[in-house]
Amino acid sequence: MKKYVVLLFALLLIAGCNNDDNNNQNPFLPNYNFSIDINKDLPLYSPLNFTGNPVFINQSGVGINGVIVMNTGSGYTAFEATCPNQNITSCSQLDIEGINAVCPCDGVEYSLFTGLGAGVQYPLKSYRVQVVSASVIRVSN
Repeated sequence: MKKYVVLLFALLLIAGCNNDDNNNQNPFLPNYNFSIDINKDLPLYSPLNFTGNPVFINQSGVGINGVIVMNTGSGYTAFEATCPNQNITSCSQLDIEGINAVCPCDGVEYSLFTGLGAGVQYPLKSYRVQVVSASVIRVSN
């Protein structure tokens, strides 16, 4: 009987492990492959050297409408700069307001620390951030 309990526990533990972070579950946002290295020594990206200063990166081929990167104090977050809870339109590029991103279409505010917005189904689409060196971080999906 003990063996069955251990086996059942192991199966539940394995079933609970999931490598999918729901990044691909949003029907409104397609997935585009990209990778960008950000040099924090450049004036454009120097706000990333300080906690709570988001930077909007709007380069061709980087995300759908660009990427918002922020130093959280314990690391970095990077989010798609597109409203996650509606179809892509001319008003769906997020605006930065302090430590929040705001969707101009519906006025929903999303935390740039967590990517969460109040009362909406989907959070901001997050991207991977890797610290390459003391002055360079890499954002990719």
